[in-house]
Amino acid sequence: MDDEFANFLTHLECGLTSEYHQAGEVHGLSRAGKPLLARYDLSAIKANADRDAILARTNGFWKWRELLPVRETKNICALGEVDTPLIALNNLHKNGTVIVKDEGRLPTGSFKARGLALAVAMASELGLTHLAMPTNGNAGSALSAYASRIGLQTTVACPDDTPAINIEETALQGAKVYKANGLINACGAWIKAGADKGLWFDLSTLKEPYRIEGKKTMGLELAAQMGWALPDVIFYPTGGGTGLIGMWKAFAELIELGWLEKNDLPRMVAVQASGCAPIVRAYDAGKRFAEPWEDAHTFAAGIRVPAAVGDFLILDAVRASGGFAIAVDDEAIEHARQTVAQREGLLLCPEGAATYAAYMAARQNGQVSADERAVLFNCATGLKYPMPDAGEALDLANPA
Repeated sequence: MDDEFANFLTHLECGLTSEYHQAGEVHGLSRAGKPLLARYDLSAIKANADRDAILARTNGFWKWRELLPVRETKNICALGEVDTPLIALNNLHKNGTVIVKDEGRLPTGSFKARGLALAVAMASELGLTHLAMPTNGNAGSALSAYASRIGLQTTVACPDDTPAINIEETALQGAKVYKANGLINACGAWIKAGADKGLWFDLSTLKEPYRIEGKKTMGLELAAQMGWALPDVIFYPTGGGTGLIGMWKAFAELIELGWLEKNDLPRMVAVQASGCAPIVRAYDAGKRFAEPWEDAHTFAAGIRVPAAVGDFLILDAVRASGGFAIAVDDEAIEHARQTVAQREGLLLCPEGAATYAAYMAARQNGQVSADERAVLFNCATGLKYPMPDAGEALDLANPA
């Protein structure tokens, strides 16, 4: 045990059945085949941790050590993490009612840094040496970076139409990368087959307990940045949904600690693309579990996830918060990306642009009002994604 930080992790429990699973052991899914959630001795944290002292730390999401599962500091694989900024879209919306949390400022340029840093740290702590996962892009680069930082081997499989920069950065940072002729769920099946043969440990979304613990730091950080008064509504780009689930978990833990008011919780909005919207379809149908989406397609690759293992946790959070699920088409996503770039100077990734498109659609249909404070998550730097051709020829030999 590290001398500087106490560890308050008590056990893991199945997200569906609440069945107990022992901490300190390697786990994938629960015995019921569902995601495992980390549980803490929150009363002990309340007695021993001071939130103002935590906020005074300067190491990004690692500052929340009391609410994270890592026991020993030597397993932390830091790459210069920061608190990501809140940027109000004041040109498009007055009075600071629409705010973007720009996760593109994190190492490897996306919010995947949060989840993968924690998953890699815990893999190191539990003695794993070779990690593998499917990816639509940013998760692979985050895995390879943090694993290389701490000395672990990685294998990544991605659809062959994954943005080239994601494939190249993942390989350059140390992973063995395979480009597959299938979607992310097919890549995931291939990774699982290798894990079943003992070739590696499967670090797929929600198939181990700790990526969600990294993603929940978005909720911890947002609450702190907003002075412990959350927005009215949060728009979150939802593929596997780890971040939405993680934030809802974070808010519940903060309430039990007495750091948030129970009546101050935001409505959670799951944003998907109309070409791949299994969560939206399940929400609209009143179902708790989502059927896999056939023929998934959208240029917002990060939310092109035909089936999410944590579907019921996403839908539970959306409904418990009084939120909703909404889909927007690629044309609206691209229009939102260009609008925010040209009016606000903020370059969103396609998935982040989807949240602005969804916000505008929700405003139009009355699901959100103009005076409500909304936070939109931009999950990666827009610099990683193809942009429209630009530039007009200028002949300097014959100036106008």
